[in-house]
Amino acid sequence: MKIIDHISKSNSKTQFTFEVLPPLKGHNISSLIDSIDLLMEFKPPFIDVTYHREEHIYKQVGKGLIEKRIIRKRPGTVGICAAIQNKFDVDAVPHILCGGFTKEDTENLLIDLDFLGIENLVALRGDALKTETYFTPNEDGNHYASDLVEQIAAMNKGIYLDNEQLNSHPTDFCIGVSGYPEKHMEAPSLVSDLHFLKKKIESGADYIVTQMFYDNKKFFEFVKLARSKGIDAPIIPGLKPLSTLKQLNMIPHRFHVDIPETLVKEVIKCKDNTAVSQVGVEWCIEQSKELKAAGVNFLHYYSMGKTDNIKSIAKEVF
Repeated sequence: MKIIDHISKSNSKTQFTFEVLPPLKGHNISSLIDSIDLLMEFKPPFIDVTYHREEHIYKQVGKGLIEKRIIRKRPGTVGICAAIQNKFDVDAVPHILCGGFTKEDTENLLIDLDFLGIENLVALRGDALKTETYFTPNEDGNHYASDLVEQIAAMNKGIYLDNEQLNSHPTDFCIGVSGYPEKHMEAPSLVSDLHFLKKKIESGADYIVTQMFYDNKKFFEFVKLARSKGIDAPIIPGLKPLSTLKQLNMIPHRFHVDIPETLVKEVIKCKDNTAVSQVGVEWCIEQSKELKAAGVNFLHYYSMGKTDNIKSIAKEVF
């Protein structure tokens, strides 16, 4: 079922969804399946699966020479989506990126997803490589998420890259995109960021999932401002409970998300990560209850490979 259909059938009852990471290369899928199994009692209508682009590493090969190699640390997104749909009978939502793909690579990936019966996806530009200051698209790749959305929307109309193809099979993907309640790190302002979010919707996206946030006021203000700019697509809030002291610095730096001073003070008091995780769970429970009371259709949790804390939250909220 498409995400927009799940939304329309929710009847204003808030539902639980979450996102998982593919295992590191060389690991099997069993631990991931076990972690998903922990959360199935809360009946998620869909599960997102992230995609991680390639990384460049440099290795010495002798005689003073250095070889550049391309690796993917977390492959397997498409296979995991197929496994989730087969084992749990739940809609799996793969993330697909501009970075690391040519347009033809993207087209072939979309064909594979279509053949597997995967109806939903999230279209993202993706981050810059660690070796880049700014994002650089592949040659003949999509530059922006809106370009990627346009390509997917075109395939939904049966329009492929080879315009000489006749009677092409139209795909039927429901397209999600990201939104940033505290603006994207590269945007000069929230209003500017919303201009580009609107472009993604106008290009064919069906719904929005937000970046994590720790102050619900920022989410409510983001939704209000988005509606005032003519963005009428459903907006699903994304939540990530703090679980380690390191995240207190890492999350603002990496994701450009503010952490409220009250939460910061509670985390600083903690003697170890077990205590930090408990503070993070309690804060996220309160966030979730307030969002649920406000009538949001879904609460979407970023597990970052851990589901025990997500389960603790879900038990109190759903």
